[in-house]
Amino acid sequence: MPTLNEPVTERRRITRNSIYRYLYQAQTPRTKQDIAQALAFSLPTVHQNLSELLAAGLVERGALQRSTGGRRATGMAIAANARFAVGVSVTQERFRFLAANLRMEEIAYRSEETGLPPHTADAAALGVRLAAALEHFLTDFGLNRNKLLGVGIALPAILDAQGQTILFSPTMALNHCRTADLTQALPYPAHLANDATAGGYAEWLTQGSGSSLAYLSLENGVGGAVLLGGAPYHGLNGRSGEFGHICIVPGGLPCPCGKRGCLEAYCSAARISSDLGLTVEDFFEALARTPAQYQPLWEDYLQHLAIGIHNIRMILDCDIVLGGFLTQYLAPYMPHLQALVAAQSPFQENAGYLRLGQYPKRAIPLGVALHFINDFIQKL
Repeated sequence: MPTLNEPVTERRRITRNSIYRYLYQAQTPRTKQDIAQALAFSLPTVHQNLSELLAAGLVERGALQRSTGGRRATGMAIAANARFAVGVSVTQERFRFLAANLRMEEIAYRSEETGLPPHTADAAALGVRLAAALEHFLTDFGLNRNKLLGVGIALPAILDAQGQTILFSPTMALNHCRTADLTQALPYPAHLANDATAGGYAEWLTQGSGSSLAYLSLENGVGGAVLLGGAPYHGLNGRSGEFGHICIVPGGLPCPCGKRGCLEAYCSAARISSDLGLTVEDFFEALARTPAQYQPLWEDYLQHLAIGIHNIRMILDCDIVLGGFLTQYLAPYMPHLQALVAAQSPFQENAGYLRLGQYPKRAIPLGVALHFINDFIQKL
């Protein structure tokens, strides 16, 4: 019997992949008869391919199905933990590691400091720290390296179209450096992506439809992504969705990009934490405890955020999802923010199109890990 490692014709590979993807998309185990009927394959063809997938550990026997008069058939399902991928959200201060199985379920998570001094513009040194921290993560959670598909790395940066150069990363001071400098210490396949694009993709998947959305990421920087029917729209120069650098106050506050008045200058986490010498958590605790002292700054933040959201809506006319670690604190303020956004619009009396993301802390590492999971499913 052929194994998955032996050469097969493209036609046979497509057949096997169709069966695997059918099981992957199913919510419950499916029998051989179900598969044959749904895909118009013969039972011997289904049996042979399932045998190969079983031998490779990629599918598993599920529960016995309801009897229709004879012996109950065994349902088949994918083995979700047969492979996994790791996504890492990298900022100057922290690594956020997330391991996801083939069902895109989180199986391990850790956030830790990079240990690098502020404003270190050394991709190779960052890569060495990343590689060491990754090995500890894999070991501490007992993750089998033989099942690791690859490591996705998300950065607050603009990358070139080939993914070989970090063109611009104002919050990390990594400009015009090779991505290979960051990944050369990793002994696994690696893929780099913009952090907001990764986060937007993860949030789009939770919608369960092919609709479009704009993703606005609120972290130490402000970024974003545009997904049209689920496909990221990168733009001609890879800068689509750079919402943080929309000018909302001409001549306003200075931005790390070197300009003034950008949305990021008014709505990054630094505006309510670093500038005050507080953590984000401390700020919101202080806001609840002594609102008179902190409410003016917070109201100013929300007013400028509403302007940015309204501008995105006017240009793209699609749903908008707020993501990034700051959004874990936003739920109590969403009605007020939606009212501020609606007040900007000449067309709508409410902002029901605006919602918080499902993964305030983990959308970015999950989204970049999905690169390897999707690639595995497509090419099996």
